[in-house]
Amino acid sequence: MKQNRIAYALAAALVGTVALVGCKKKEEPVAAPPAAVEPAPAPAEPAPAPMPISATSVTVGNTIAADKSVAAVGMFGVKDKIIVSVKTDATTPADATIEAKLTFQDGQEAAKQSATVKAEDAGTTNIEFTKATDWPAGKYKVDVTLNGQPVGMTQEIEVK
Repeated sequence: MKQNRIAYALAAALVGTVALVGCKKKEEPVAAPPAAVEPAPAPAEPAPAPMPISATSVTVGNTIAADKSVAAVGMFGVKDKIIVSVKTDATTPADATIEAKLTFQDGQEAAKQSATVKAEDAGTTNIEFTKATDWPAGKYKVDVTLNGQPVGMTQEIEVK
């Protein structure tokens, strides 16, 4: 009887092994990775519309010539007039606002003024800063914006 039990056990083990081998998934060959595909270029963003009036230069001085130009000066006296001269170019008929701001060395705003430029008057626009009392001695930064956008031509001056 002992032989029958061993035979049955071996037979059962054999059947189980065959069943496991038969159920095993057939492995598929690994395919080569697809060739690298470059992504399609992103659609180009439309270029921003050109400003109807653009600033071409900023000069800071204390005297206006007959042609409205200003000779650049970096050093001012405490009683001097400070003139910010902005040259503009009009591409289409439209008005623009130029704003000039003087900031004192500690970051405090010393003065701010604006001027409206009509496209037909594009050329040179001068913004004058005067003070009834003396300008505090020190370094100043002059920032100019055109329609609220910085023109990227910051100037530094000094009052002695």
